[in-house]
Parts: sequence; C-alpha cells; structure tokens
Amino acid sequence: MAEIRNYTMNFGPQHPAAHGVLRLVLELDGEVIERADPHIGLLHRGTEKLAEQRTFLQSVPYMDRLDYVSMMCNEHGYVMSIEKLLGVDVPIRARYIRVMFDEITRILNHLLWLGAHALDVGAMTVFLYAFREREDLMDCYETVSGARLHAAYYRPGGVYRDLPDSMPKHLQFKKSNEGKLSSLNANREGSLLDFIEDFTNRFPGYVDEYETLLTDNRIWKQRTVGIGVVSPERAMALGFTGPMLRGSGVEWDLRKKQPYEVYDKLDFQIPIGLNGDCYDRYLVRIEEFRQSNHIIRQCIEWLRKNPGPVMSDNHKFTPPARESMKGNMESLIHHFKLFTEGFHVPPGEAYAAVEAPKGEFGVYLISDGANKPYRLKIRAPGFPHLAALDEMSRGHMIADVVAIIGTQDIVFGEIDR
Repeated sequence: MAEIRNYTMNFGPQHPAAHGVLRLVLELDGEVIERADPHIGLLHRGTEKLAEQRTFLQSVPYMDRLDYVSMMCNEHGYVMSIEKLLGVDVPIRARYIRVMFDEITRILNHLLWLGAHALDVGAMTVFLYAFREREDLMDCYETVSGARLHAAYYRPGGVYRDLPDSMPKHLQFKKSNEGKLSSLNANREGSLLDFIEDFTNRFPGYVDEYETLLTDNRIWKQRTVGIGVVSPERAMALGFTGPMLRGSGVEWDLRKKQPYEVYDKLDFQIPIGLNGDCYDRYLVRIEEFRQSNHIIRQCIEWLRKNPGPVMSDNHKFTPPARESMKGNMESLIHHFKLFTEGFHVPPGEAYAAVEAPKGEFGVYLISDGANKPYRLKIRAPGFPHLAALDEMSRGHMIADVVAIIGTQDIVFGEIDR
C-alpha cells in the first residue's frame, strides 16, 4: 500500500489572488484544505512605533498608508482620538465634510474590493467597470487635498480646507477630439459639490450594472454561495466587524450604535445577510454602495445651505489663516511653532473608533503631555478577519480559498502596521 499523507503548499506571497503580501501555507488532502496557516510580516511598516517619534500632526499621513484603500477613514479615527484628549470642538460644516468623504472612501474601497474579488473568481469586466467609477472619486480626493491617494486632509479640529468652488478639467492635447473633450468636461463646469452630486445621480445605475453582471450569474453563485460560512455566534467570537459581521446577520454598525460626527442626523439603513457566506457578504457590500450614495446626497444638500468655518477657532491647535501668516509677524511665529514643535496634548488616554469600510478601525492613544504620542495602538479591522481564515477555509477546495480571501477584503498595510 502506498503511504497517503497530506501535502503542504505555499499560496503566495506573490500569488495574484493573495491581495497583498500574504503567505498562506495550506495543508492539503488532495485538493481539500485541512489547515490554513497565514504568515504576515512581509509589509511591516512600524507605524505605531514611528508615531512616537513624530508630532501628532506629522503622523496623520501615516494613517493613509495603513489601509491604502480607506485613506480618509483611517485619518478620521486618529484625528478623533486626538480631539478626545484635546477637548476640541469641531465645526459642524467640517463634520459634514468628514462624513461625506468617509462615505466616498467607503465607495472607493468597495469598488476596489468588488473589482479584485470578481477578477480573482474569474470575471474581468467588473474590474474595468469599478475602476471607471474610482477615477471620478479619486478626482474628488485630488481636488480637495492635492493627492489622489494619500490625502492627509483631516486635521485635529476640522479639515485642511473648505471644498473648492471649481473642479479641475481635462486638458486639450494635440490630437484629442474637441467634442470628446467637451463631453469629458461636461460635469466639471461647476464646484466640487456639483461634481459629486452628478456622480451620485449616475452611481445607482452603475451599481445596477454590477448586479446585472454578478448577482444572478450562475458561475458567481456557484463560487460564493455556501462558501466560507460563519455563524453569527462565531463571527462575534472571532472579533469580526463591518460587512464580515453584518454578512453573518449581526446588525452592528458604529455609525448607528455609537454615532460619531453627524451620523445620528442622517437617514440610512444597515444591510445584513442571512447565511453568513461569501455571497451574503457580497450582497451586504452592494447595498452599502446604495446607502453610502444616499448619505452623500444628504451631506451635499446640507453643505450647500450652510457655509461656515471648517477648522476650530482654538488657535492653540489650529494654524492662523494664510493671509494673516503672510502679513503678521505674530501669526508667522505661531504658524512656525505649530508646524515645527507641534501642539502639546494633555496627559491621558483615549480610544476612538470609526466604521471604516472593512470594519471597526480604532486608535488607542496615550499622551504624557508632550508634543508626540507616548504610545499609539491601532485596532485594524482586517487582522481578526485574516486570523479566521483557517476556520473559514477548512473542508473547502483550493479554489474556494481565493473566494474567501476576496470576501474578507484584506489589505496588508493595516494588518502588518
């Protein structure tokens, strides 16, 4: 008799379906998974330690580089933890801008997830469609902050600046068609708010297109229905948050259960799944597209009617206006001190969490009264999800691991930190 033994296979870290630098050691019985052992640490950035060497403000751009698909949501959690310690009041207009960009970020995140997940499972078209919409939202990021990816737009006390009154236009090149150029710029004639409103009018139709391609597609359902099932009890025990938890039927969303900023003033629903499989988690995120779009429309309506400041008037923590800084010696000194030495945060500790697209993104901050954090600990939503990969994939085939990694929507910047 030949000896029958399990076979060990490395899945990644250069595997196209590994979503980052995940090294997955799979123990296989034929093609059935007996055990999955995720190895992390190939993208370690040392963010939590680096933050101890930088002023509070200088660490804001580090947050963009954690989950590099949910940039402004990461900034939001960090900035809120500083504001808790400072006791700073954030102007209401800045709160609405933050919520609007949080939801834009949620759509950005879910578009990349949808495109990559579908591509892993074998559907190419969805990826191209999703990136078409991402371009418009990336332009919104660039218009407001100057950067398409790592925005560094949120600040303790508000946001960097108010929403611009004009939208950058596509430029004329030598061989480009003038008619085509004017159609490209048709929705860029007004302000940033006009452009975002135009996007929210178009977006539900795009979501319908994704659903036409996938929701009743029999190959998609064969690859996702009944795969990676997690019961509500196990989802809570494993520390799931976000769509991973809601997909298992647990109605938990920080925007509703522990409202921050102006979410308690807005109308939206929390979608939940029934079976806790990959297909349910897909449906939850698809409905989140529609709910985020609804929230953005409410924010646009409020922002149009209510001008006002977007930064706290407590100038111990916020810089003076640039006009003042250019013409007033005291303001220049004040500006210089804020951006070199930074502000000092009273001693204490605070935890602030936001409902990031992937789940609960929390920042635990300890201050000893200096101009730098004494300690910073980040609660990344993807970490417990990846830890559950072994339990979710046992008894499934190798091909199902690809679908399970896709449904977890993991990004290694936040997992390795």
